[in-house]
Amino acid sequence: MTALGFLYPGHSAEDDYPRIEQLLGSDIRLDLVHTDIGEDAHRVDALRQMGAPERLAKGVEQLRLAGAEAIVWACTSGGFVHGWEGAQEQVRTLATTAGMPASSTSFAFVHAAQEIGAGRVAVGATYPDDVAALFAEFLRAGGVEVTGVHSAGIVTAAEVGTWGEAEVFALARAADAPDARAILLPDTALHTAALLPALEKELGKPVLTANQVTVWEALRLTDRRVNAPGLGSLFTREPIVQV
Repeated sequence: MTALGFLYPGHSAEDDYPRIEQLLGSDIRLDLVHTDIGEDAHRVDALRQMGAPERLAKGVEQLRLAGAEAIVWACTSGGFVHGWEGAQEQVRTLATTAGMPASSTSFAFVHAAQEIGAGRVAVGATYPDDVAALFAEFLRAGGVEVTGVHSAGIVTAAEVGTWGEAEVFALARAADAPDARAILLPDTALHTAALLPALEKELGKPVLTANQVTVWEALRLTDRRVNAPGLGSLFTREPIVQV
């Protein structure tokens, strides 16, 4: 049994995780601990506070006692708002506190794009324009070209959590661009686990979503590979061989 730990802010789309656990169909357990969200606002100052070390540290011991082998900070915006270097420091601190490998959803997107060979991507962000632009800047710092960013301008995770299939598909369609090799939907408050194969079929290209890449990143940290077609092409492709 491989136990993976996740620090998830508040309550929005956490039900994606038991669904993903079921779709993995393997000896993998996903353990989720909710962190204090503070002010629910897609605003840079609030997002930086959301991912503060003391807030993340509070959930670490519970995951450690549950037997987690790796921990991922399951919040995209609470990572990339610190910039590339700041997000690296956030993860290093988390790993030191936890005493195990750690990462965040922001880095998961970069690693997942590399995994599928998508050096050029389009972004469909639920966030306001300024926050969405910071995500694109983060991706570029990680060597991923961004063809364009579509922003839905939503201020709270609570509102994002109410979105259903129609809204998610509309966001993905609005973000798509002919020269993009993949579509990225960066918000762990967005329910996407049940929609991945249908999204990819409609758009004709890989779709990477926040909770999907977060779980994939935890598996990567523990050197596990799982073939799970229900979770999209990220979970069915052979790894890209770097030469």
